[in-house]
Amino acid sequence: MTMNRQETEQLIQEVLEVYPEATGKQRAKHLMANDPSLEKSNKCIVANKKALPGVMTARGCAYAGAKGVVWGPVKDVLNISHGPVGCGQFSRAGRRNYVTGHSGVNVFNDINFTSDFQEKDVVFGGDKKLAKIISELDTLFPLAKGVTIQSECPIGLIGDDIEAVAKKSARDIGKVVVPVRCEGFRGVSQSLGHHVANDSLRDWVLHGRDDDPGFEATPYDVAITGDYNIGGDAWSSRVLLEEMGLRVIAQWSGDGSIPEMQITRHAKLNLLHCYRSMNYISRHMEEKYGMPWMEYNFFGPTKIAESLRKIAAFFDGAIQENAERVIAKYQPIMDAIIAKYRPRLEGKRVMLFVGGLRPRHVIGAYEDLGMEVIGAGYEFAHNDDYDRTFKELQDGALIYDDATSFELESFVERLKPDLIGSGIKEKYVFHKMGIPFRQMHSWDYSGPYHGYDGFAIFARDMDMTLNNPCWQKLKAPWQRASAETIQAAA
Repeated sequence: MTMNRQETEQLIQEVLEVYPEATGKQRAKHLMANDPSLEKSNKCIVANKKALPGVMTARGCAYAGAKGVVWGPVKDVLNISHGPVGCGQFSRAGRRNYVTGHSGVNVFNDINFTSDFQEKDVVFGGDKKLAKIISELDTLFPLAKGVTIQSECPIGLIGDDIEAVAKKSARDIGKVVVPVRCEGFRGVSQSLGHHVANDSLRDWVLHGRDDDPGFEATPYDVAITGDYNIGGDAWSSRVLLEEMGLRVIAQWSGDGSIPEMQITRHAKLNLLHCYRSMNYISRHMEEKYGMPWMEYNFFGPTKIAESLRKIAAFFDGAIQENAERVIAKYQPIMDAIIAKYRPRLEGKRVMLFVGGLRPRHVIGAYEDLGMEVIGAGYEFAHNDDYDRTFKELQDGALIYDDATSFELESFVERLKPDLIGSGIKEKYVFHKMGIPFRQMHSWDYSGPYHGYDGFAIFARDMDMTLNNPCWQKLKAPWQRASAETIQAAA
């Protein structure tokens, strides 16, 4: 079972003892035992602060947040990584943002476009080179709806004027050209990159069809924002919304497009999945266009039903009746899945350390399978993320913000969870410790996990991971030490 608050706080102090005094005091501000009664986290945990020099952090940079998360999944734009080749190549292949279309014809998010900065570009600047690249790309890929300029670290250091290049190139090619000031050294983590990318959407894209009277609206138009379609997540979510009678007029960034972004303002409700990455633009659209936004959670049947009812309550009785029909239609299927997998997963303990939304969103899905989340933390959360997390976690559960590698491994060694859900940087460390692991940034090359269809895959994957016989062949370090002690005594 989860430890009580006193036991969790004692564990935190034991782990912090290894640090020098000043470092220990700093890290103590990022660790706590959960109290579900708390309304605000800013007095009990510190978040969105720079990681300490000398400690290993799992965070990414502002470029990763802008290019890898917000702009990268948009399918009909050419994302130029303006700088050396490495950042663009890494971000191109890192996430499984599914799209419809033909690569290199009308979708481009699986291609690495880069200005390939060399030493001479750092010395003499890359403005002219960038303008030439945009012109050439427009000739090579005429069906692209626009271009983004994702600035890497050297661009901010040498002062390339990407805004001037964007304005001139937009006039020359007659398409949207968006400068994104997401140099990796900016800000605390990839979270600033989300914000910068949202601002670029606001300033360079969304107003593009403000004067377009041709759109035929309906009372049931909605937009899906902040779903990146990892393994097809947005598609499985969209199916449910359309089954209950709503019309999804836009989804972004996953399988998203420039025209869909520009007509989003016509939606009657903006449905926000990843709060951390898209709340900025959602608030802007509410202020400018009067379009309300609502968070939802489509992980696991309990949270799906709650979210469908919450969404339906915004509309009329017909939509509310349809929502109940959708829930009733899938409930027997969900009951069968739970009946199959819950006996194999009941009582298993999980620790989570992921990015912006999953440590609180997936808790309900694990609980639907009888599993218990004993620890959760974010790589780059803000305090309002923890405000939302308190209500989802059990009393006394361990919470850790921007955990160092040492802390995470120490917590795992002491708590001995049955399963860890985290990112690729942690995966093989815990494999070597003999602990089952799911890569929860891109679903370990599986998915979707959203929606009723996704829950079936989620349950199968958790069972397949936890009950794989390979773990019987591996021993965690503390198990090996115990075995060696027994053997020596014999």
